[in-house]
Amino acid sequence: MNWSPAPDRYQQMTYRRCGRSGLALPVVSLGLWQNFGGTRPFEESRHLLRRAFDLGVTHFDLANNYGPPYGSAEETFGAVMARDLRAHRDELVVSTKAGYDMWPGPYGDGGSRKYLMASLDQSLRRMGLHYVDIFYSHRPDPVTPIEETMGALATAVHQGKALYAAISNYPAELAARAATVLDELGAPLLVHQPSYSMFNRWVEPDLLELLRTRGVGAAVFSPLAQGLLSDRYLEGVPVGSRASREGSLPAASISEDKLARVRGLAALAQARGQSLSQMALSWVLRDPVVTTAIVGVSSAEQLEANLRAALNTEFSPEELARVDEYAAAPGQTLPR
Repeated sequence: MNWSPAPDRYQQMTYRRCGRSGLALPVVSLGLWQNFGGTRPFEESRHLLRRAFDLGVTHFDLANNYGPPYGSAEETFGAVMARDLRAHRDELVVSTKAGYDMWPGPYGDGGSRKYLMASLDQSLRRMGLHYVDIFYSHRPDPVTPIEETMGALATAVHQGKALYAAISNYPAELAARAATVLDELGAPLLVHQPSYSMFNRWVEPDLLELLRTRGVGAAVFSPLAQGLLSDRYLEGVPVGSRASREGSLPAASISEDKLARVRGLAALAQARGQSLSQMALSWVLRDPVVTTAIVGVSSAEQLEANLRAALNTEFSPEELARVDEYAAAPGQTLPR
């Protein structure tokens, strides 16, 4: 049976302009970091991507090495594009990145022009696309001049392989330099993608103020602190959770102090009429410089629940003070 997206999809989502650009992004975007690789059944990933678009999620965030294995998330996305989304390409914002380890040898990592341009070509082939909307330098490379890295992004834009240039994981000082270089090259910086959550506030205040001043949007990742800011961990580490498996959220990092903080935030969320994950998303979206929060989900039900966070992004001064009782201090990240 042929699939068609929901006709009311754009009535179900809120969109924000990305900095001073003309591009609007959904306030909640779908990241394909963890649950769309070759180890997951294709039809499950396909269902999630189609359901996201049904709900007005137009921004899909990838990177060259998302999987596992490396490259397989882009291959999955490309297969869904070919089967279901090709006719809607102009309604989608597809982003990818290069900067971390991707292939063996000296040219498969870092920020060199050779690596970034080769990686982008590979990403386009895996996804079956002529261009991506946003191409990121995934991280700063201390051994490559920033002029070279930003020059590669600008080349991608001028060649039409990407519509916008972007950076991820850059501290404020380097982000300012990157924005200046991209302006000089005629490919203005569209968006910065940093990690940001109530437990990880390293972007406050310097980076967020820089983005606000320069007219750059923020697309924040890990707003739920790898799932820790959800109801799953109120009673400890459940079997089958991300923390119970090897990966980015080791169980050893979840201390009793941190669980007590989670429970305190959950009580505040309940008083607001939200789940903890919804409040965590609402909290990062409270600042308009945050254009979108990128979430990773393993089910359509999780996605639908997360999208409801956009219905209530207002916090009273008293609620913000309550959050601060349990959250990291501005500029800080809670230790593992």
